[in-house]
Amino acid sequence: MKSTSRLFAGALALGIALPAWAGSATDYPLPQAKTENGITYMSGGVGKPEANAMREEARHYPLSMVFSAAKDNEFLAAVRVTIKHPSGKEMLSAVSDGPIMLVKLPAGKYTVAAEAHGKTLHRTVQVPARGDRQLSFHWPQA
Repeated sequence: MKSTSRLFAGALALGIALPAWAGSATDYPLPQAKTENGITYMSGGVGKPEANAMREEARHYPLSMVFSAAKDNEFLAAVRVTIKHPSGKEMLSAVSDGPIMLVKLPAGKYTVAAEAHGKTLHRTVQVPARGDRQLSFHWPQA
């Protein structure tokens, strides 16, 4: 199972989009959605059933993020995520409970900072009015 998880994580690191993943949630319960500053988000994806359920749920969230590390592309949890509007307003500051985080943001441009193991990675993303965006954060060394 560990090698399957690593293979799957490797595919993520190569940029395969969340909605394109195969598999079915088969009625596996999703993690509890949370809200901060009017922004709803969900994080988790620990274990194959929960990861599959979150992949299916990703189509309802305009932004999805995946966190991995090291040469084996191991999934990461406990990643501190901060999303800011270009005006500087902090939209979300949360810790991901697993390697997948889904966020419902209004359309617009945002900066995302993800911190793990004392190292912060930054991305800029344009969230469309329709459709979704996927971001991958990979730390070469964990």
